[in-house]
Amino acid sequence: MELASALERLVRLFRQLTTAGDLSLTAAATLATLERTGPRRLTELAVQEGVTQPAMTQLVARLHDAGLVERSADPADGRVVRVGLADAGRAALAARREARADRLAALLATLDPATRAALEAAVPAIDALTASVPTRAPDRTGATA
Repeated sequence: MELASALERLVRLFRQLTTAGDLSLTAAATLATLERTGPRRLTELAVQEGVTQPAMTQLVARLHDAGLVERSADPADGRVVRVGLADAGRAALAARREARADRLAALLATLDPATRAALEAAVPAIDALTASVPTRAPDRTGATA
């Protein structure tokens, strides 16, 4: 239980590293999904992000208005709209990650060397933990990662 509690605090900290004017967590997660998987149907995005289709439709409309995503007809079914990441969306994700990394680096710099080394030593275990959980979204070939 101590480990679970510590990981929950770490997740909270990571979320707090987001600036107030930044993308919402759902918007950032949706952009990251599109970056990882390529263009997807709105219904697939809604399932992946755990929101309703109307909520995803509203989010995609806002992201589209901001120039962060592009809409296109599905080649298999012209009635279906696919959503893909625009160059501006890719740039927004990169800027978000860089800003978060900078803030995290500043926090890490306040720790003593032994504590930083202990955190670095935990990276392989964290990688193994995250690799053991498959993503819900299939990749471009349809396989889940």
